[in-house]
Amino acid sequence: MEFATEQEHRAWLATQAALPAGFRTGKAAFAFTPAEVPKPARMTLTVIALDAPTPDFAAVFTRNAFPGAPVLVGRRRLSAPQLGAIVVNNKISNVCAPGGVEAAERVCAEAARLLKIDANAVLPSSTGVIGWRLPVEPMCGALPEAIAALQARSVLPAAEGIMTTDLYPKVRRAEVGAGRIVGIAKGAGMIEPNLATMLVYLLTDLAVPREHLRAALARAVEPSFNAISVDSDQSTSDTVVLLASGRVPCEEAAAFDAALLRVCAALAEDVVRNGEGVKHVVRCAVRHAPSAAIAKAIGKSVINSPLMQCAICGNDPNIGRLVMAVGKCVGNQFPDLDLSACTLTIGPDCVFANGAFRIDPAVEARLSAYLKDAELYASKPPDANGVFRPAVTWPAHERTVEMTVDLARGRESFTVLGCDRTHEYISENADYRS
Repeated sequence: MEFATEQEHRAWLATQAALPAGFRTGKAAFAFTPAEVPKPARMTLTVIALDAPTPDFAAVFTRNAFPGAPVLVGRRRLSAPQLGAIVVNNKISNVCAPGGVEAAERVCAEAARLLKIDANAVLPSSTGVIGWRLPVEPMCGALPEAIAALQARSVLPAAEGIMTTDLYPKVRRAEVGAGRIVGIAKGAGMIEPNLATMLVYLLTDLAVPREHLRAALARAVEPSFNAISVDSDQSTSDTVVLLASGRVPCEEAAAFDAALLRVCAALAEDVVRNGEGVKHVVRCAVRHAPSAAIAKAIGKSVINSPLMQCAICGNDPNIGRLVMAVGKCVGNQFPDLDLSACTLTIGPDCVFANGAFRIDPAVEARLSAYLKDAELYASKPPDANGVFRPAVTWPAHERTVEMTVDLARGRESFTVLGCDRTHEYISENADYRS
């Protein structure tokens, strides 16, 4: 797909955003002053509520050893008999802040009181600055407005409400018989496989039992959210939640599983495409490996190489960096792996085979043009403060830079999705809190 304007992109998002039966969303924004930094800030509270609590829900969380308080609470909620709502705040991630768990539970309790459900049926989610404390009183004060705003038409307001440094909301859907799956996501930086600094909410009106939901979600996240990287940093707050309202019979479990994977894969690519400062989306497919673990490790080495990322940013087909990234992974982790039959391909061209490069001026020119064609935008000069800003606030297209590493040493494969490293990324993260 290609979008010439932000309006075209938003019109397409609207076609994806109809809520499944049994769900409502609402939000409210308010001003506050962080306890740690005495400067004005704004927070958005987003509520995703079911018409009736459901026993059928699933969730996966970050593997970071310093998880946020909402993750700690969320893990406990997995054993709850039902889930009836999710309360999401942006701006502050509630990670390792004093009293963080108690703060999250207080917000859940107030939302539960207003929704007339059990407090253990409310799941908290937070995203934003690590280390700051939640402004609990202002959050509880804003909850009545968010709940009064609950509507059953579109998930798009919720997709906008959970954003932080995201340039645009992310919504995907899939039809399954008479039912549907609709998903929203936020995430732009601190993104690495084993989830990312992202929040993902997947809603379906299909009647799928809890056990099947949990198994299906675990299968879907591995080749999607666990196979992306923007900057190789794994967040403390990753959360992916799947809720089923049970309004529509699910007549074919396999069709549901396939649709769930499609939605997860599309949202995962959206997260990378909307990564902080991203100009190129890069897909590295590792084929014919002895194991999927080896294929994944090599793919991550390529995608996470700062030198490779910088070359792609500059539309420079510096393929020596690709060889370096593959070689360092194999040499350090799998020294017995024979690379004598390895071939490397970028876009239309095989650039390495039989232990030697296959490049000439025509290949160089063709690859440079290929990289430039995949740009989401062209960089513009820094502003008066020396800060680089992205030139567009919507995804101009869905093209990717395709790389293939064929090891010719087995039957396993794995694909990792990543991006380039830009001036805009540095500016975004240098100025994130200041």
